[in-house]
Amino acid sequence: MPSDSLAEFELLVILAALRLGPDEAYTVSIARDIEERTGRFVRRASVYITLQRLEAKGIVSTRMGEPRPERGGRRPRLVAVTAEGIAAARATTDAIRAMIGDLDGFAGERA
Repeated sequence: MPSDSLAEFELLVILAALRLGPDEAYTVSIARDIEERTGRFVRRASVYITLQRLEAKGIVSTRMGEPRPERGGRRPRLVAVTAEGIAAARATTDAIRAMIGDLDGFAGERA
């Protein structure tokens, strides 16, 4: 697997962070977005650990946001996807599309 490819959950986290944007993406909102879109239960701890790993790789960056009433006045650690993260997400989704491309009927398409 090339170094710029992402594991499935890493990709889901990055896509959720991109969708939410750098002012709204944090552990809880990312977990909620993945759950709502996939129907899959997501542990916040799994998102947190994945974000730590992605930040160490330079795929995301984080900063402390302003205190929020819905968080009991706590400041969220906001997530922004870096250029390297966007490139990794594109490489991973391109590889998935390439593998699915000629599988007739796999994604609901009819030949």
